[in-house]
Amino acid sequence: MAKGHRSQIKRERNEVKDTRPSAKLSYARVSVQKACFVLDAIRGKDIQTALAIVTYNPRYASGLVKKLLLSAIANAENNNGMKTDNLYVAECYANRGPTMKRIRPRAQGRAYRIEKRTSHITIVLDAK
Repeated sequence: MAKGHRSQIKRERNEVKDTRPSAKLSYARVSVQKACFVLDAIRGKDIQTALAIVTYNPRYASGLVKKLLLSAIANAENNNGMKTDNLYVAECYANRGPTMKRIRPRAQGRAYRIEKRTSHITIVLDAK
């Protein structure tokens, strides 16, 4: 059990707010496994290298990640007043979103389930 009153617990949790610039894409129509192929390639890289990687990566998720990376860079410039020269990708991860279940007709009156997976992709930048 947690110690203290509920409002006290919330206050303590909000004290350790992460001030690094970030961007999040919710309900992306790509599975976590496929998104992680692109995210693993840019993790820890500076933003110029990361943008080059996602620009020339043939995967579908790289287009989503590129747009998200540009959004995180804009957040760093406009909200945090950071210079883009010394930024790098500190964290990037994909969490599982809701799965849409669909039915595919098969032979002899059977039905197979098709699972259309979604994910929540997050990119966090930091200064070197």
